[in-house]
Amino acid sequence: MLYYFLYPLAEEVGLFNLFRYITFRAAYAGTTSLLIMILFGPYIIRWLKNKGFVSGIREPSLKKHEVKKGTPLAGPLIIMSIIVSSLLWTYIQEPYFWIMMYTVTTLAILGFSDDLKKIRLGKGVYGRYKFLWQILIAIPIAVFMVVFPRRPDFATMTTLLFLKNMFWNLGIFYIPFVIIVLVATTNSVNIADGIDGLACGLVGIATVAYVVLSYLTGHYKFASYLNILFIPGSGEVAVVLASVVGTAIGFLWFNAHPAEAFMGDMGSLPLGGLLGASAILIKQEILLIIVCGVFVAEALSVIIQVLFYKRTGRRIFKMAPLHHHFELMGVSEAKLVVRFWIVGIIFTLIAISTLKIR
Repeated sequence: MLYYFLYPLAEEVGLFNLFRYITFRAAYAGTTSLLIMILFGPYIIRWLKNKGFVSGIREPSLKKHEVKKGTPLAGPLIIMSIIVSSLLWTYIQEPYFWIMMYTVTTLAILGFSDDLKKIRLGKGVYGRYKFLWQILIAIPIAVFMVVFPRRPDFATMTTLLFLKNMFWNLGIFYIPFVIIVLVATTNSVNIADGIDGLACGLVGIATVAYVVLSYLTGHYKFASYLNILFIPGSGEVAVVLASVVGTAIGFLWFNAHPAEAFMGDMGSLPLGGLLGASAILIKQEILLIIVCGVFVAEALSVIIQVLFYKRTGRRIFKMAPLHHHFELMGVSEAKLVVRFWIVGIIFTLIAISTLKIR
């Protein structure tokens, strides 16, 4: 929005010429969202607690989590920070910006409904209904990518890893592929949101990778040099993601152990959705497997545990998701979170390195 109003004045005031640079707007989008979290966070979190928008026991079978009951769910703060910062610093006439805003708002509404039902009834939206709503939310994004592609010759393609200028044409299967990517990413972040600071920190780390990738994809010279697909407008995705990074860092101020606030589904679902949507918009969907390596491991641990238990009546892990398994092995919550962050940083560095391994 600031770009829309101030950049046209650049001829009169040279300073406003800075708004043409994605790096400038991304940096200030991140700074703005961080300041929103730090400055307004205490008041909003206190207000949410007074209104009773608080969590139950995160995991009833873990006795030490009982002390976390009544912790405010700060999803509204997270969403406000991302949307306000993005509106201020992104070029709002870019369609990719509105895809990102559509993703964050629809998944925030779904997450809010789930959190509210848990508070009032003790149980959230049934899994199958939540899954169905996520599919319905993903369908317009998938259709948009096919009907209004920025690169028509690559409309139904995705980038293959480690190969120079190699793409996989999915044809009619591209729409279900996009739906699977978005739903899987959304749920994997939600699954990892189980201990203080874990999901929030990992989201910030993973998002940095896609800030870099979306910026490079939207810059013709860099994209040509690195032999990656140039997609006009994807630089604005970097600005939105920068606001996500700032929000994640700011939220850690309150979410670090012992947490003063939790994300709740209203926070975790949109954050995962934004990661998935950004990967879809810049045609780097497969790279999510590396970037979100820890989230993938968390989700797989749940799938493996359920399937193995149904088949044999026994468990592979002490508890799923994976972070609870390590908790029950005696690893302290703070140490576990930092170790998972370190692994997440390693995955992010590997993902960025694929730009040159071609």
